[in-house]
Amino acid sequence: MIWHLVAAVFAGLAAAGIGLLLRTLSRKRLPKWIVPVFGGLGMLGYQVSTEYSWFEHKQEQLPSSAEVVASETSSAVWRPWTFAFPITTKFTVIDRDSVHVSESPTRVVEFMLYQFERHHIDAVTAQGYLLDCASRELVPMDTVGGELDTQAIRILRQDSGIYTALCAS
Repeated sequence: MIWHLVAAVFAGLAAAGIGLLLRTLSRKRLPKWIVPVFGGLGMLGYQVSTEYSWFEHKQEQLPSSAEVVASETSSAVWRPWTFAFPITTKFTVIDRDSVHVSESPTRVVEFMLYQFERHHIDAVTAQGYLLDCASRELVPMDTVGGELDTQAIRILRQDSGIYTALCAS
């Protein structure tokens, strides 16, 4: 996070330098306030660019066995441009290397699901699941003992990204 602050300051200084150069080239016809305005716009531009490129940057860091099955976008009042162009702030990934399929009476898939969230620091949560492809029941597993949490069973929709990634074949 400190590196983003340093980068934003340098982006602001560079943009302020462009404003100063424009003011000098115009033989001081441009107003003095153009320099800090350019500096502020440079810092804002860096921040907006970083927020919008977060999802693609995180996807590039994933191994080739990872498949993104869902993503969520959000908007905020303090970022009015996000109402026109929402920012991806959360996405869910299945690691294909962690998938175990058993074809007993029905197809049952055991897998790890990773959820990435963008905050002031990035957060990653991992959870093991068991998915019955016939009934579309998704059951979370305890990460320590592998016990099934039958109180938290959910039924997935047929068009769910998790269901289509694991059971559509």
